[in-house]
Amino acid sequence: MVLLIGNLSMNPLIKKKIKLITIFIMSLFYILVGLNHFQQPEWYAQIVPPPIPYKIELVYLSGFFEVLFGVLILFKKLRFIIGWSLIALLIAVYPANIYLALTNGQAIQTTPLIAWGRLPFQFLFIYLAYWHSKDS
Repeated sequence: MVLLIGNLSMNPLIKKKIKLITIFIMSLFYILVGLNHFQQPEWYAQIVPPPIPYKIELVYLSGFFEVLFGVLILFKKLRFIIGWSLIALLIAVYPANIYLALTNGQAIQTTPLIAWGRLPFQFLFIYLAYWHSKDS
């Protein structure tokens, strides 16, 4: 349903409420996950594909940007640039999700269902970032 919201001619008040709720959920999600990159960097480093160097540094960098973008997405005037920044970040970290899936979850000792199930969620997150980028 969320994927269709951008194209539905629905009550503007309902659409506004859904956008408000999802912006706070997105913000909280990115801030918490970003902070977790600093608390458990080794865990995230496990899914950085083997040929990529500086794994811990990249984990810290992505965590920093997740926290930053999670905070800044709350400011309506910044949503265009932050929405597109989130899209770029999600695309940049997608190889880690692909690598996790290709290991069938073994990279972080999770199930193949979770490992492969993460892949389509990235597209949902990209869509939400795009949808909110049109708020500014």
